[in-house]
Formats: sequence, C-alpha cells, structure tokens
Amino acid sequence: MKKIASMLTLAAVAVASLSLISCSKEEPKAEVIKIGVFEPLTGANGAGGADEYDGIKLANKLFPEVLGKKVQLVAVDNKSDKVEAANAATVLTQKEKVNAVIGSWGSSLSMAGGPIFAEAKIPAVAVSATNPAVTKGNDYYFRVCFLDPFQGVVGATYAFETLKAKKVAIIREVSNDYSVGLAKFFVDEFVKLTGDPNSIVATSDYNTGDQDFTAQLTNIKKFEPDAIFAPGNYTESALIIKQARALGINAQFIGGDTWDMAAFLEVGGPAVEGAVVSTFFANDVPINKTSEAFLKSFRDEYKKEPSAVAALGYDAYLVILDAIKRANSAEPQKIRDALTQTKDFEGSAGSITINAERNADKAAVFKTVKDGKFVFLTTVKPQQ
Repeated sequence: MKKIASMLTLAAVAVASLSLISCSKEEPKAEVIKIGVFEPLTGANGAGGADEYDGIKLANKLFPEVLGKKVQLVAVDNKSDKVEAANAATVLTQKEKVNAVIGSWGSSLSMAGGPIFAEAKIPAVAVSATNPAVTKGNDYYFRVCFLDPFQGVVGATYAFETLKAKKVAIIREVSNDYSVGLAKFFVDEFVKLTGDPNSIVATSDYNTGDQDFTAQLTNIKKFEPDAIFAPGNYTESALIIKQARALGINAQFIGGDTWDMAAFLEVGGPAVEGAVVSTFFANDVPINKTSEAFLKSFRDEYKKEPSAVAALGYDAYLVILDAIKRANSAEPQKIRDALTQTKDFEGSAGSITINAERNADKAAVFKTVKDGKFVFLTTVKPQQ
C-alpha cells in the first residue's frame, strides 16, 4: 500500500509539473506588447526628446491596449550622443526585445540606431527626424514627418517670395547632420530661385554646445544679408539670435522645425520676436478632429501647450497601433509590413500615408514668434 501511495504521489507531482510547464508555455500569449522609446532624454537634445516622449506617453495613456494586450513603453535614453544612441538601440533590441520602436529626436541619433534596428528586424518610426538618410536604404525605418528636401525648398521659397530676400547668410551646426543637410537644400533652392550664385553671401559653422558666436556673426554682419537661415538645435539657435541682435544685426532669422520648442522661446526671450520657423503643427489652427482631441487631452494632462513634435510623437504611437491591428499581430516583421500599407491615417498633425521610401508626405506649417508665443502664418503642401 505504501508503494502504491508513493506512486500515486509521484504521479500527482508529475501531473502538477506538466500543468506548470503547460502554463509557462502559454504565458507569452498574455505578455505585454513592448514599444521602445528611443529618445534623448538628457544632453543637448534632451528637451526635444522629452517633448516627443510627452506625446507618446499621452497616446499610451489614452490607448493602452491593442489586440487585447497591454502596451508597455520601454524608454531608453540615448543621451544626445551617437555612440550612446547605438548602445540604446542595442538595449531595446537585444535586452528588452521590443516589438517596435519610436524615435529619435535628431536625425544623427536615428541614423546611429538605424542599422541596429534593421539587423534585429525591428521596425522603428521616427517622429521628427527629417534627414533623408534616416530611412534611405533601411527597410525597417519609417517616419511620420516631412523630409528636409521639402523643408529646405519651402524655406527658401518663403525667404524669396514672402520676405523678398535677395541676399541670405547661412549659419550651420556643422556637427549636426540635420543642420548641414537642411542648409544645403535651402541653399540649392535659393540660388535656383534668384538665379544668382552669389545670393548666398556667407556661410558660417559652429559645433553643438557652442555658446559664443561672435566671430561668425561679426563676419556675417559685413555682408548685410536680408535674411539669415540658421537651422540648428533650439538652444544654440536662440543664443545666435540674441547675440546677433546685440551686435546690431537686424536681418530676418529663419529656422527649421528644431526651433519649434518652448526652450527656444525661453532661451531667446524678446530677441527671437519675429523669427520664422517651418514646422509640423500649429496649436492655434487644429487640422482635424484628431488634432482637437489631442490638444484638449494634452492641455488637460500636462497643463501646458504641446510642441509640434509632441503631436508627432502621439501620431507615431497611433500609427504603430494601427499597424498592429491591421496585421492582427505584434510580431515585428508583420508590424513592419503593415506599416508599409499605412494610407490616409488621420493623425493629430495631419493625414499620414507612408510612401514607397517609408516616408510620410506631409505639409509644412510656418509660424512666427509674436509676444513670446508661436503664431501660425501659413501651410505649404508638397507639390503633387
């Protein structure tokens, strides 16, 4: 009897063990879907990364589930550094094993992580990285913003047609791929519009983190430009304008989407009044019902106005969720394939259709700084 009892006990243990094994095999079905947040949360671009993350977090709070599973955000700080960006991408793909990635603010940072996402076959959606090289040749990188060739062209056109500028000076953040690329597209178009190869009267360079721009501005002042195009990081750009005004330079300043930040207004103060910026979104002119809902939710959640990149961060999250729904799967390859089929998706910053190069065909918004705030000027759509 003891032997039979012992055998029955062993059998019960075996059955229990099999049940545990069976449960553990089924457990992955109940796991969360992980979306990596690949952003600079510290360093020179920290404010930009934080703004994008605000939009992503809001979207996650409002839409926390897909396919009946919880969506978990996994944020890794790429620290505004290309080497750290590669490390952050490795953590997201190899350690965290995320299903998809959002980010990064800064084209250079996105480009540093791009090959790692591609090798791991994890789809990434850039929020505001506008350099063409981010998605070029990388089948796993997408974006929900316009590209610099378009932004450069409309910026040059605005300078020539609206500002009636004949002479323009360029100030580039030479260590920033975004700034160098955007400046080139602007210059090429402005020279084409004027028909004058000497219409760009001066080009000066600086490095990320520089604080004193006296030498560059003193040189530019000699040429008396009608406008100065200075696409660069928000902090350095605001300091450039402050120092230019202190030197008596009254030329119109024009910048790209990186200026569209509260930090730009805070650092620049009264000196940046009248500055013109091309960007993605205008808070005072909602585009659609999604824009209106986003603005209300953001203001309620954060008690402040959203930047344009916050709206795009919100949209990037929703585009990924839409792809997961259409794929009926959180498997990275299936998400990637569904992203390629994104068409007429209504985002807060406008309709999103992903083209064959994995880019979004989007309109540009022009704003100016008035009374310490960004104010809508006009919208320019891509030519069909």
